[in-house]
Amino acid sequence: MALLFRHTNPMKILRIATRKSSLALWQANHVSDLIRKRHCDLECQIVPIITEGDRKNNSSLREMGGKGAFVKELEWALIKDTADIAVHSMKDMPVILPEELDIAAVTSRANPMDAFISNQYSNLSEMPSDSNIGSSSMRRVRQLQTLNPKLTFSELRGNIETRLQKLDSGKHDAIILAVAGITRLGLKERIREILDLNVCVPAAGQGAIGIEIRKDRHEVRQIVESINDRNSLICVSAERELALQLGASCDLPIGIYAGFSKDSFSVQVFVCDHLGETVIREVEFGNSNNVAEVVSRISAKLRRKGSEKLLKK
Repeated sequence: MALLFRHTNPMKILRIATRKSSLALWQANHVSDLIRKRHCDLECQIVPIITEGDRKNNSSLREMGGKGAFVKELEWALIKDTADIAVHSMKDMPVILPEELDIAAVTSRANPMDAFISNQYSNLSEMPSDSNIGSSSMRRVRQLQTLNPKLTFSELRGNIETRLQKLDSGKHDAIILAVAGITRLGLKERIREILDLNVCVPAAGQGAIGIEIRKDRHEVRQIVESINDRNSLICVSAERELALQLGASCDLPIGIYAGFSKDSFSVQVFVCDHLGETVIREVEFGNSNNVAEVVSRISAKLRRKGSEKLLKK
């Protein structure tokens, strides 16, 4: 008796949606390289897209409605099937995704910390009172203000190259950027100091590259899961879950970092109100077998200390 086999044509081309900035293109090409190493017969095609956040690079994130300004058009490309995957900086991703979409993989995470960059000072502690730091991140501003209330801060928007140009023009005495982004662009020599976790807790997902897909694209999921880094996905997912439990949005001063050290797992959090008048710092420890429990415990600690009222305030 003849056997019947269901034949499915394997994908030949994988369309990768990305923003058009140099960093975003680096990330998309990095993902492309990782995929092609594991799927040599698959052609990867970069699909650059200009997002609202790129078009309105002089507006604040709050004015544009939050982090979605950098991802909406990429997600729409997935939904409309003009792209198969979207590559994101995970710190740019809202914690709530469209119901049709899912983060299917996170590549091995780069250094998630923040970098102090200056042409005048070798580290943050050298900066005299009234020095100006360029940063559009309230999370960074409020944490650095707790260390030196006399520092001044001014808005800093644009891509990494634009921000460095503003520093070099003398508009700021120093700027703060993510270590991962500036390193990926080959500009690591501009970093004067990597800020310690106890100085500046990074944003949830910082340093991680995520791959978003449509939930119903099972063949695409199999492809991207082949480059997933399990520990990176666990840590980023824990950070995003805690941000969700806190009701966090991008314009609130919240830092969340989860990481592994041998068999130990920890989550560290910084939360404060908009004005920086009340600050909550917490850390919780566990292991790889109780990640969800660790997230739940630190969330409960933060609520007991008044995090919900703080963020609403």
